[in-house]
Formats: sequence, structure tokens, C-alpha cells
Amino acid sequence: MHICLLAALLLFSFSGYAQTANTEPIATVEIGGANSWQIGGGSSTGGDLAVEFTPIENWLEMEIGTTPVFSAHSVEWDTDLLFKKPWTLSKKAEFMAGVGPEWIHTRQFGIAKNSLAGEFALDFMYWPGTAHRFGWFVEPAFDYAFGHEHERSIGLSWGLLVAIP
Repeated sequence: MHICLLAALLLFSFSGYAQTANTEPIATVEIGGANSWQIGGGSSTGGDLAVEFTPIENWLEMEIGTTPVFSAHSVEWDTDLLFKKPWTLSKKAEFMAGVGPEWIHTRQFGIAKNSLAGEFALDFMYWPGTAHRFGWFVEPAFDYAFGHEHERSIGLSWGLLVAIP
């Protein structure tokens, strides 16, 4: 009797669950173009490259990216680290709002300067397929430089999403 009771306890104490395949990619690469408009005048155009990963599912996504933008007499490299809160709008659409630090390296008329800034961004993602391998993104952003000039700019990045399984 005791052996049957012990065997039953052992048999039913271990619940076996079938594991589902994790379809979440390790990271997502953003490749595209970018425009930047200085509040108070001036605009520039360039490219955008970023890598995004998910440390906490449905709560936190982190994006590390760089954007070189060019105008008539200057080159600016914006490198940022954004902490984003994701929301799934549908099986194909996602939205994220994020904030984080940014390092800005500018070379204008042969003079280089560096500054720290803060960035706020909204990220809209569309995945045409259900597998989420390739998609599109649009990311408007606002930058505020902490230097003595307190430069502000509005940016827009757009392009292709590539999931890394």
C-alpha cells in the first residue's frame, strides 16, 4: 500500500510540459535611412544602423545604434542606447516608446566637437510575414544635447528590419 502511494506521488508530482519552439529572435537589425532637422535651422541626411534585443520579454527592449548624417559643411555621428517599452498591436505590427543617452560627434568646417544628449524615440514596426524574419520600421525621435548650446533636433529613421534567429 505504501509503495503504491509513494509511486503515485512520484508519478504525479512531475508535470511534463511540451516545450514550444521560441520564435523570438535573438536580435533584430535595423538598416535604413535617416533625416535630422535642427530646431532653429539646418537639416541633414544619412543612414541608420542599429541592433535591438529583448532582455525582459514584453517589458524591455534595448537598442544600440548609430546614425551618420551629412549636410553641406558637416558630418554628425549620433550613437545611442535606447531603453524601450514594447507593445504588440497585432500579429504583424508592434510599437515601442524609448528613451536613453546619446553621444554626438560633429565635424563642422574642420572643427570636431563631442557632446552628450538625451533621446526620446517612438518605433513603429511592421512584419509582413507571420515568421517575423523581415519587416519595416519608422522611428521618429527627439534629441536634446546637454552641451552649453542645448541643441535640439527632430529625427526620422526608416528602413528594413532583419531578425537574427
